[in-house]
Amino acid sequence: MLKDKWGYEINTSSSSCISSINSYYHQVLSYGRKRDVIMEAIEDDPNCVLANILAALFSSSHSLLHIANSNLGNATPYEKAVFQTINCLMSPDRDDDLAVDLHAKLLIDFPKDLVSLKRAQVLCFYMGRPDLSLQLVQQVLPTNIHHDFVYGMLAFPLLELGRMGDAEKAAKMGFQINKEDPWSQHALCHVLQYECRFKEAVEFMDECSKSWGPLSSFMNTHNWWHVALCYLEGNAPFEKVCEIYEKRIWKELDRIDATPVEVYLNAVGLLLRVYVRGKIHYFEEHLKMLAGYLSDRAFWYLEWHLDLLILWALACTGKPSEAQDLLNGLKSKITTMNPKKGKIMQKGVRLAEAAYEYGRGDFTRALEFLGPDFDAESCKMVGASGEQLDVFNEVWYVMLLDAGHVEKAIEVIEKQLKKRDGTPFLWQLLERGYSTLGRQEAETVGAKAKALEMAYF
Repeated sequence: MLKDKWGYEINTSSSSCISSINSYYHQVLSYGRKRDVIMEAIEDDPNCVLANILAALFSSSHSLLHIANSNLGNATPYEKAVFQTINCLMSPDRDDDLAVDLHAKLLIDFPKDLVSLKRAQVLCFYMGRPDLSLQLVQQVLPTNIHHDFVYGMLAFPLLELGRMGDAEKAAKMGFQINKEDPWSQHALCHVLQYECRFKEAVEFMDECSKSWGPLSSFMNTHNWWHVALCYLEGNAPFEKVCEIYEKRIWKELDRIDATPVEVYLNAVGLLLRVYVRGKIHYFEEHLKMLAGYLSDRAFWYLEWHLDLLILWALACTGKPSEAQDLLNGLKSKITTMNPKKGKIMQKGVRLAEAAYEYGRGDFTRALEFLGPDFDAESCKMVGASGEQLDVFNEVWYVMLLDAGHVEKAIEVIEKQLKKRDGTPFLWQLLERGYSTLGRQEAETVGAKAKALEMAYF
């Protein structure tokens, strides 16, 4: 009987197995690209329940799940608790609420297990429930007050709930303990970006980027995606955005251990932002090439958020039939979900319909699917952060203006400016709305937009 890094007993006599499990823990919490180290743990001890169940989740292997189950009689209470949570997650008819409850129970008994906390938070993210995510981290925080990774995990649900001041404090605490914790870095960038402190965010992330080499394809390119957005929102010279896309995001694919789908998510997410701002001519060839890769059905149905972006990319690059196939597949997936999940995901379907119609240029249809009270913030169940979803709010504003719903556009843009009044693009859209209606305020608003355009870079 040996103990892992949390101090919890594992039924194995192999110190190498424990070492591989501990290495896996670090890779998960640090968003490393060597999470496959868990496969070494089952080589060192093929009968270790914890090694097998963690490897089963990593590799989506039901055979490893069965091996873990067959050895469950010899497992420690901790191993049995981890088995329960992962077995529930891997169930074909998974009950998300039950999975969260099982993780909450595990964390009561074993509060030092930050990897199970991370797993639970990821589940909450895909449920669109930052409130549950926050409850879970607050539950274990008293036991982990000196642990670096816990503060980034605290900061993220706080910022998703709009508690930016608290999120900034938490992220800074994690960064103070470990300046190379990518989740604390990422959370702090989120806050700075939301508060329109674009130059500060870029300078901070540029300094942090020295530690990003070992990060997974997702975390590496996602951090650069944030930097690119800060340049874009802060009206920096457009060459800055192009440079990030080509040399930081797309360049990741040159790495032999890259995960393409994680790169594509951040690449197409950035290009949609560019498209909404009317600057896609800088990226026309990039978008066509990316859409060509995304027409490969192997990349469909992996992430609902990615599917939304693929729908737009295919529809706007002359691949409407492929986009229609993807859309039909998403509708079909809803019918296989349990009724509760299926009902929740109806918003995701409507957003998918809108993304498809927007890509095709049918703004009237797209607006019908979004409805008069659309708010992308309510669509987190597609597995995206508020910042990732905000582009769909921007799509909505532009379509309202283009379709002639100018008064409605002005109303929702003014509402958004109360939250983020340092964004030049929103002031530009508001100026356009006022000018269309011949309102005198257009000149003042235009001056505000121009002042902000000069303010950041």
